[in-house]
Amino acid sequence: MEKGYLLLETGEVFPGILTGNKEEVMGEVVFNTSMTGYQEIMSDPSYAGQIIVFCYPLIGNYGVNSHDFEGEKIHVRGIVTGELCTTPNHYSLEDTTEKLMQEYKVSGLSGVDTRELVKTIRKHGTVKGIISNEIKEIPTETTTPFWVKEVSTLSKRTFANIGPHIALLDYGYKKSILSALQQVGCKVTLLPYNTTFEEVKSLNPAGVVFSNGPGNPEALTAYLPEIKKITEVFPSLGICLGHQLIALAYGASTNKLRFGHRGGNHPVKELSTGKVFITSQNHSYVVKEATIDTSQFDILYTNINDGTIEGIRHKYLPITAVQFHPEANPGPHDTTHLFTNFIESIKESTEVLTYAIN
Repeated sequence: MEKGYLLLETGEVFPGILTGNKEEVMGEVVFNTSMTGYQEIMSDPSYAGQIIVFCYPLIGNYGVNSHDFEGEKIHVRGIVTGELCTTPNHYSLEDTTEKLMQEYKVSGLSGVDTRELVKTIRKHGTVKGIISNEIKEIPTETTTPFWVKEVSTLSKRTFANIGPHIALLDYGYKKSILSALQQVGCKVTLLPYNTTFEEVKSLNPAGVVFSNGPGNPEALTAYLPEIKKITEVFPSLGICLGHQLIALAYGASTNKLRFGHRGGNHPVKELSTGKVFITSQNHSYVVKEATIDTSQFDILYTNINDGTIEGIRHKYLPITAVQFHPEANPGPHDTTHLFTNFIESIKESTEVLTYAIN
């Protein structure tokens, strides 16, 4: 066993045992409170460039398999755990978590006091850190990578050939979003993040979904005019980063949370009914409530814990955007009905357009 360290830019040092790739890595250190789904979390493209701290201590105990990937490969820089099981047992087991980390060159640190580490992150806010085999100064990053470009598809791809045709703008989409759309009977075309309005229009989709993805939404400011054009013409659903981009396109602004929302137990309140849903979330940024144009948008959901905006809907256009992940995986499926609602909004907008033409 080789000793290693997680060094935070605030000066704290957390010792542990190096696992996975074992090479030195640097990234934003974030924590996730989910009790299951570590493979889905590690393979979620929204974590690109980050070091994930798993709050739940038993990581790797059911191994990994080829079915539970949310991205085509793993973009996370590193993981930190209390324990990392090397002898997993599960009927779908194909390999160990450590071998998966080695395959995708993900460095890890186990045997860490993750409770103290999470308390430290909550005290300071999200911080940068490095996983290393020695105690040293943290190098300064001179540039911030454009993570969306790193994780987005490079070319158009179509899945299924029947049902309403949905264009899925890929900012780092999760496979479960594609699966959820297919489960409600949709043909889906996956498109690169920089697809223009005219390119979307040429496909004549019934609706457009703006996916989740990594990083600061303001890194995509140059694409906001195209996003607005798309949403003005096609029924639209934004998820996580997609939600933030739609809000920005209509004049709102975003800010970074102290330590983000990451886990499968985040309660959100539906304002029209007072009903509370438990949701899966993974993000650092939120839409600032005071900047939302309430003459155009209604606020649908707010976060029970901190009151932040969790969903908006346009008053006149078929546009809905949510900060949480209705497809979950991992997490509760309280809000999967949003995909059905989206298809219903497509049908309604089509009927209105047909009536107007006739």
